[in-house]
Amino acid sequence: MSGIRPARDPDTWGVFAAAADGRVVVGECSSCRAVLHLPRPYCHRCGSFEVGWRTVAGRGRLWSWTTVHQSIHPAFEAPYTVVVVELDDEPGVRLVGRVPGEPDLEIGMALVARFEPLGGDGDGALVQWDPAEDRRNAWVS
Repeated sequence: MSGIRPARDPDTWGVFAAAADGRVVVGECSSCRAVLHLPRPYCHRCGSFEVGWRTVAGRGRLWSWTTVHQSIHPAFEAPYTVVVVELDDEPGVRLVGRVPGEPDLEIGMALVARFEPLGGDGDGALVQWDPAEDRRNAWVS
């Protein structure tokens, strides 16, 4: 994906660097282990500035989506679908990503992370999502 480069700020760069290594991460307080989402330089629970990154499974459930039919940037060829995914191993933590085209989606269906490089070495990657092979909806009983 040429032309798109995230800022290398200390609060969020870890997300893009981990994605370049094929990992999904969430911010975490090193003192009390609170999940820091959205990532920030301090813990909202205990006030510590000792924060880091914890790898999560890279699986989630579709929370919401919308399909874009008009291209707004050459790097994003329409149509594509913007998804909001709630992580399986961190309920309440939701990540935004993109699925190519107009797939058949259903709220609660299983999605798996896919990693999209942003350019050359050291440019990081984006976490994107694809429907899982087993697409069963875990939120419907």
